[in-house]
Amino acid sequence: MERNLMKGNEALAEAAIRAGCKCFFGYPITPQTEISAYLAKNMAKSGGVFLQAESEVAAINMVLGAASTGVRAMTSSSSPGVSLKSEGVSYIAGSDLPCVIINVQRGGPGLGGIQPSQADYWQATRALGHGDYQLLVYAPSSVQEMVDKVTLAFDMADKYRMPAMILADGLLGQMMEPVTFPEKKTEFVEKPWATTGHGGKREHNIVNSLYLNPALLEKSIRDRFERYAEIKANHTEAELYLTEDADVVVTAYGATARVAKSAVNLARAEGIKAGLFRPITLWPFPEKEINEAVKNAKVILDVEMSMGQMIEDVKLATNCSKPVEFYGRTGGVIPTPAEVLEQIKKCAAK
Repeated sequence: MERNLMKGNEALAEAAIRAGCKCFFGYPITPQTEISAYLAKNMAKSGGVFLQAESEVAAINMVLGAASTGVRAMTSSSSPGVSLKSEGVSYIAGSDLPCVIINVQRGGPGLGGIQPSQADYWQATRALGHGDYQLLVYAPSSVQEMVDKVTLAFDMADKYRMPAMILADGLLGQMMEPVTFPEKKTEFVEKPWATTGHGGKREHNIVNSLYLNPALLEKSIRDRFERYAEIKANHTEAELYLTEDADVVVTAYGATARVAKSAVNLARAEGIKAGLFRPITLWPFPEKEINEAVKNAKVILDVEMSMGQMIEDVKLATNCSKPVEFYGRTGGVIPTPAEVLEQIKKCAAK
């Protein structure tokens, strides 16, 4: 299979085309603009539509409209731009529509900076917008995983009629690595709910998120959470690395997990039994997998490019059965393997 050396953002965009994305609506913002630039050049070649909206708010509402017709629709942005999309994402979730949202995270809050960050974990996993709902959230740690998770995100969004997010960061978006692409997807799930022409052969489909009857709204939410329960039971994913005998298990996701894995290898070279737990699904969080990873551990070290957001899920998922330490860099600063190794040594010495 042919391998291509590509930047993360561009590889993700190509993967979206191959996954059957037919409509992309976005607005430029660093460090994800290459996604829009690539799709602007290539969407039409595959029979798709690219449109640069007048704002992030407009873009997400265009996604709502396109998704309601049953086509695969996507938008991308970076941290503050995703914040602007929050109301539209809530409308999409309330309308039970599938779509894919890309967040190539940068530092914040506010405009922050354009360097990599992981400070949007709460934003993504605690539901982006108002109301009782969730997003599927995938956290790739390589350019190849950015490619692989796009098709999965579209497929899962379609299956469960909900938004899915790829939560990357500026480091993954801008780095170049060799990747292989899947064949173009040609088979898709049927969408009998879509607002398409029917020639009077069936009742009109209505896509809506407004329920004036409280009982009907409650039923729609409870039905949605039944689907969420199925996802939690069957669709969590994580990487366990050298955790079988680890005294110190490092938890990290995305680009930070690559740094953490290097630190784990350095620790092993010095005789310290360290391992890595990397969640790939951030929602739902892989509870079964993390408990398997830490069953023999004495301490957990959570490492993030934030002031500590995933640490809450680590503690909840393990029922606080192990002490959890934290090390984070923020504001666009990337932790180094040496820094993480030093923290592993401190944990091992306790």
